Amino acid sequence: MLKRIFAVILPAVLVSLPLVSARAQTVNASGERARAVVSKVGVGEKARVEVSLPDRTKVKGYVSQAGADSFTVTDAKTGAARTFAYSEVEQVKKRGGGLSGRTHAIIWAGVAAGVAITLYTVRGAFCDGQC
Repeated sequence: MLKRIFAVILPAVLVSLPLVSARAQTVNASGERARAVVSKVGVGEKARVEVSLPDRTKVKGYVSQAGADSFTVTDAKTGAARTFAYSEVEQVKKRGGGLSGRTHAIIWAGVAAGVAITLYTVRGAFCDGQC
């Protein structure tokens, strides 16, 4: 009887161990990424970030303090400050900075298409019937 119980419990424990260690490594990796983003963005009112938490909430503001283990985000509108440990956040994104590269590409493609259409439609006025 004891052998059967042991035979059922042992494989369950062995299967669950890699899952627990993988979760711990993911938390450490996200904490290191958060620390890197905060150190790159800096501190001050121009250091705007968006912090994603594991419970799917997001906090927007600027980094008012950054330490070795935690950082503080202050909401620019309300002035409310929240301190986060690097290990407890899921992701930190830099906010602002203007248009993305994709948006610039779309705008320039539209400008090029507009120029091509304009040149095609007015070419008759400049060709003297030879075009």
